[in-house]
Amino acid sequence: MKVVCFGDSNTYGYDPRSWLGERYPAHSRWVDLLAAGTGWDVLNMGLNGREIPRHTPVFPQDTGLLILMLGTNDLLLGRSPQQAAQALDRFLAGLSPEPGKILLIAPPSLALGEWVPNEQLIEDSAVFSQLCAAIAHRHGISFANAGEWNISLAHDGVHFTEQGHRTFAAKLLEVLK
Repeated sequence: MKVVCFGDSNTYGYDPRSWLGERYPAHSRWVDLLAAGTGWDVLNMGLNGREIPRHTPVFPQDTGLLILMLGTNDLLLGRSPQQAAQALDRFLAGLSPEPGKILLIAPPSLALGEWVPNEQLIEDSAVFSQLCAAIAHRHGISFANAGEWNISLAHDGVHFTEQGHRTFAAKLLEVLK
C-alpha cells in the first residue's frame, strides 16, 4: 500500500540539535519506522516550517492512505487555535482522496522551551487538538490525537526527540491496526 505522510518538520524528521535543518537518521524518524513496521511504501512529504496550505497539493494517484499532521507552525506564527482550525477545515474540504483513506493526527501539545516561551502556546495547542477532532468527525475521516501519546519533545518545546519519534511510530502503528 502507498502511504503519504504530509506534515511539517516533525514529519520531515527535523533534528533540533542541527544548525542547518538536518534530519534524524532514517532509523529514528517516525515515517521510516512506519514503513519498516508495515512493509508499506511510505512517502515522506514533511517540510520544515510548513503551515496548513491554502491550496491542495497533488498527491500520488495510488495513495492508499494519507496521514496528515499540521497546525503547529500556524500556532507558532501567532494564529489562534480557531484560525488554524478554519484553515485546516478548508484544506480538508479540498482533498481528493476519499475520507476513508485519510487519517488526521492532531500534533502533540507544545511544551515550554526555546520556541515556546509561554503557557498560552501550550494551551492553544491543546485547544487546537480538540478542534481537530471535531473537524475530522465533520469530514468523516479517521482521527488520532498525538497529544495523548506522551511524545518526548526536544529543548525547543516543539520538535520530537529521537525517542519521541519511536514513541510516535509505535502509537501510530497501534492506531492503524
